[in-house]
Amino acid sequence: MSDVRVHNFSISLDGFATGAGQAADAPFGHAGERLHEWMFATRFWYEMGGRRGGSGGADHTFAAMHGPGIGAEIMGAGKFGPPGWQDDLDYKGAWGANPPFHTPVFVLTHRPRPSIEMEGGTTFHFLNATPTEALEAARKAAGGQDVRLGGGPSMIRDFLAEGLVDHMHVVQVPILLGRGVRLWDGLESLEEAYDIEAVSTPSGVTHLTFTAKRR
Repeated sequence: MSDVRVHNFSISLDGFATGAGQAADAPFGHAGERLHEWMFATRFWYEMGGRRGGSGGADHTFAAMHGPGIGAEIMGAGKFGPPGWQDDLDYKGAWGANPPFHTPVFVLTHRPRPSIEMEGGTTFHFLNATPTEALEAARKAAGGQDVRLGGGPSMIRDFLAEGLVDHMHVVQVPILLGRGVRLWDGLESLEEAYDIEAVSTPSGVTHLTFTAKRR
């Protein structure tokens, strides 16, 4: 069976994956882009944008694991768009005509709508579903490849709570946000279900990898 993976998911020292006050011009609220500056400096990010340059090293290596072997993605409504996007029937996501996913993407929302086929192989499907139901649909669409959980923190927390995540890469960024949406709430003793490794890098971030223990 294909694995369920999380990659490049950045959190602050106090566990927030997004700040307060999310809006169309502030998708991560008051956090701005501070949670992701480590990634913007990598060769992986430069190559994603069709440019040359960027840093190598561990940050690049971890970031580049995001794509290979992924056949479908599941994301929460908050990643697909800012608060209120469900009221705009013409809204097609924040990534333009050719989103970077190039796979089927399943958006979890209490207000489903017809699927949207985009350029480059991305099709957005909108589901009002439990984590288990969404994963079943994504696995069918993934064609034997792995399923990536794209965030935000609330939906990843729901999948973790149900024991559905096989591999998770969390990047702890040395900032304090104080408010927003935390990843770890309600996940007491999660460490008992995972083998955890930590790698620190010169950029100041710590890469935490969680690999599910096989029972």
